[in-house]
Amino acid sequence: MAEPLPDLTLQNAPARRRKFLVVVDETPECRLALRYAALRAKNTGGRVALLYVVEPATDHQWAAVETVMRDEALEEAEHTLHGFAAEVNALSGLLPELHIREGRPKDVILDLVREDSAIRMLVLGAGTGKEGPGPLVSAFAGKLMGELPIPLTLVPGDLAPDRIDELT
Repeated sequence: MAEPLPDLTLQNAPARRRKFLVVVDETPECRLALRYAALRAKNTGGRVALLYVVEPATDHQWAAVETVMRDEALEEAEHTLHGFAAEVNALSGLLPELHIREGRPKDVILDLVREDSAIRMLVLGAGTGKEGPGPLVSAFAGKLMGELPIPLTLVPGDLAPDRIDELT
């Protein structure tokens, strides 16, 4: 069995500060959600928590290949999170918490929110393409809404950055 992924939480702020959780990926709308959360945290004395979810491999027949793929996914997650952390810092002057978790994204998000009572809002970017708003937005704005114990903020993927600045 593979060892659990590390939780890269930076411990540089009081634990009770309100946190805005952003699930990061490489979509354009994610960067807008990140901008919104960073500026809201800055303007309200809060904090940003970034979550990167590594989905588990589905084929357990090739254990050695799975281990290599997992290690590569972890390396990519760390690299991606540090890039997003730099963006948060540039926007707000804050150092975000960094989380890498493995599992199904919806389950991982719910688990993290239940574990950390300082997380007060989930901020997701909503896609505007023909593919729809995205699987997490669809899930949490739909049937999982009742399971989410915090408010959900959806940032439309076609908002201009200066409009986000005005709204925060």
